[in-house]
Amino acid sequence: MRVVEFRQYTLHPGGREALIELFEREFVAGQQAVGITVGGRFRDLDDPNRFVWLRAFADMAHRRRALEAFYTGPVWRKYRDAANATMVDSDDVMLLRGPGFVSASGAREVVATMCRPSGAAAFDAYAARHLGPGHALHRTEHAENDYPRLPVRTGEDVRLWFGPATPPPWPIRRLRLEPVTA
Repeated sequence: MRVVEFRQYTLHPGGREALIELFEREFVAGQQAVGITVGGRFRDLDDPNRFVWLRAFADMAHRRRALEAFYTGPVWRKYRDAANATMVDSDDVMLLRGPGFVSASGAREVVATMCRPSGAAAFDAYAARHLGPGHALHRTEHAENDYPRLPVRTGEDVRLWFGPATPPPWPIRRLRLEPVTA
């Protein structure tokens, strides 16, 4: 299991396509060059001003080093103003443990489900019955955010998975996501 950031950006009206174009052209390769695994990138089908994406790291120490390298490096310095101009909020980030996720080639829609289970044992029983390896199950990473320049949500214990499944008995949030194709 890797450390995964599940990032949800709220953008200015009309900014999503500009950010996606910049992201695909500059930020995917720029992050990969410093050892970041860039996962799925998505348009939120229910909110035209949301961009959702994942990136993964081997562990917390690797995350810190890779983020330092990217955010002090030439790609971010050159394009940060253009990226930030599209954003209202980039701080809706969950730090998770899991396999990461990239949608299957040709997928038109992916469902991501988040829940806050009543307890680990209850969730494990639910997952054993309803989730398989293809769901790419992620759990909250409770380690302290050692790169505070990029905030993450804390004080939550969530589970996140991709694909259809019987709804769990806890309140959920479902995201309908359209994969971004390069």
